[in-house]
Amino acid sequence: MRDVSQAERGPVIAALRAELRVQGLDAFILPRYDAYQAEYVAPHDERLAYVTGFTGSAGLAIVTMDTVALFVDGRYVVQAEQQCPGPMFTHRHLFDDLPELWLADHARSGWWIGFDALHLPCALYDRFYEALKKRQLFPVRNNPVDAVWPNQPPTPSGRIEPFPVQFAGQASSGKIANLTEVIRAQKATFLVETQPDNIAWLLNVRGADVAFNPVPQSFLLADAAGQVQWFVASQKLNQSVIDHLPDEVQVCAPDSFLPTLEARISAGQNVLFDPEFSPVAVRMALQKSGAVPLERTGSLTTAKACKNRIELEGMRACHIEDGIAWTEFCAWLANEVSRRAPSDSPVTEQEAEKAMLGFRQARPGFRQNSFNPISAAGGHAAMCHYAAQNGEAVPIPDSGTYLLDSGGQYETGTTDATRSFAFGASRPEGYDRAYTAVFKAFHALATLRFPPGTQGHHIDAICRRPLWDLGLDYDHGTGHGVGHRLSVHEHPQRIGKPYNPVDLAAGMILSIEPGYYEADRFGIRIENLFEIVACPDGFMEFANLTWCPIQTDMLLPDLLTNAERRWLNAYHSQLLDCLGSDLTPSTLEWAKKACAPLT
Repeated sequence: MRDVSQAERGPVIAALRAELRVQGLDAFILPRYDAYQAEYVAPHDERLAYVTGFTGSAGLAIVTMDTVALFVDGRYVVQAEQQCPGPMFTHRHLFDDLPELWLADHARSGWWIGFDALHLPCALYDRFYEALKKRQLFPVRNNPVDAVWPNQPPTPSGRIEPFPVQFAGQASSGKIANLTEVIRAQKATFLVETQPDNIAWLLNVRGADVAFNPVPQSFLLADAAGQVQWFVASQKLNQSVIDHLPDEVQVCAPDSFLPTLEARISAGQNVLFDPEFSPVAVRMALQKSGAVPLERTGSLTTAKACKNRIELEGMRACHIEDGIAWTEFCAWLANEVSRRAPSDSPVTEQEAEKAMLGFRQARPGFRQNSFNPISAAGGHAAMCHYAAQNGEAVPIPDSGTYLLDSGGQYETGTTDATRSFAFGASRPEGYDRAYTAVFKAFHALATLRFPPGTQGHHIDAICRRPLWDLGLDYDHGTGHGVGHRLSVHEHPQRIGKPYNPVDLAAGMILSIEPGYYEADRFGIRIENLFEIVACPDGFMEFANLTWCPIQTDMLLPDLLTNAERRWLNAYHSQLLDCLGSDLTPSTLEWAKKACAPLT
């Protein structure tokens, strides 16, 4: 989607307000979500960005006749203020100043507040409903943003491809049989699924509708008899996909999804769906049919989270390839920044990002990036989800700092890692102290053993403790789930401060990524992916997947324990053993120095 300039934004907001008046609305709730409640959306669904100019992956705006209140989380505070300056906007924190409470304070009695029922998850709708008891929440028939977006991109039509069982580890028919047993065990007649990655996992297909996420946009309805209706655009399918689908699957038009819920489901029938990730339009359709909604955490979400043996083998294999690419990149970056230091053509953020992509493209099985890379020099790294802009040659100085957060989609799995770099002897005041604390935080969680029943919020503080000891913290989660050639941010498992009642279990993949950020100065993050493995004594622990050198120049030796030194030395030794034979000679020579043991 083309960026909306500051000069254009005023007329866009004015046109939207005019459309709200036409529809009889006093305010409109505009989340970033599409109909699938996805993190990454197609250009067609970038409504929040079109109206506000904010391009982050999480946010919500409330458009009234007086202001546009923009709510973002801690990752995007700086970015939102830069992209959406001026008196048109009111900036709020998504969690510290809840949007429904803000709207309840500012909306007058009798207001009609519009929302698109396909774009608002049930759980978020419920929050607004409870907060706005004296105002009218109104589901619009036609999204007002679409009405004022003259050149809105078309809906995506990426081709769908089969995902072979040799990589999936289980046939789709077996997964459907397991799902059918869950539906029956819950005494339900139907299950509604609206998460594209869950559907792709169930049917063993992959797609190309949205950048970075290899899944097709679609909906699904499964019944207790083992039959499945897949609501997906037929133009995305070819004969190989149709032949690949089990006999139990019927392909239906996407536009028939909600009408099918109303028509096929009878009054009194129990229907399973996940309120956290289903649009409230699903619940409304079920209520219209007289069905009994059973709101549960998605059974497919839970089943997908624990990888089978073949999926885990694929994840380990693609991380070896990704580790080679990362190590080649680290060597290239160190040499190029030093070599080009005296010249007028230093390495730039975009050049480094493209170099990393090139090293990945040289590895077998690589398909695409798993998210938009964060290639950030100096103060840009303080924006957790910064993106280098086309045409901006931001240099990586030979006496400064740099951060790269980057991942890949491979034929056999998904990767995600972050490394922080420093060049030259001069670094910002406090950088080494913070970098050492971030490493200690990373080590504290990476080496943790924990009992069954442990949940992510139980162990988050263990990671943050080394930073808290210094009065430091970070305003993002400590770890997120990762899919198997699916979404790089996968539910339900995560590690963070918020309550998340999901037991960590063997076979789950999680990141560990503590950080520290000082606005306009620097940002630090160290991130690896880990699989959870069961120990012989019944406890569990994290087994490393990511192989990439951790720069040691910025570690303050006096602050490291012997255990931390031993772990880092062992990690680097294993890295050389795993990758050494596949590295170019010059990179291997660099890696041996970069991975030299700490004494």
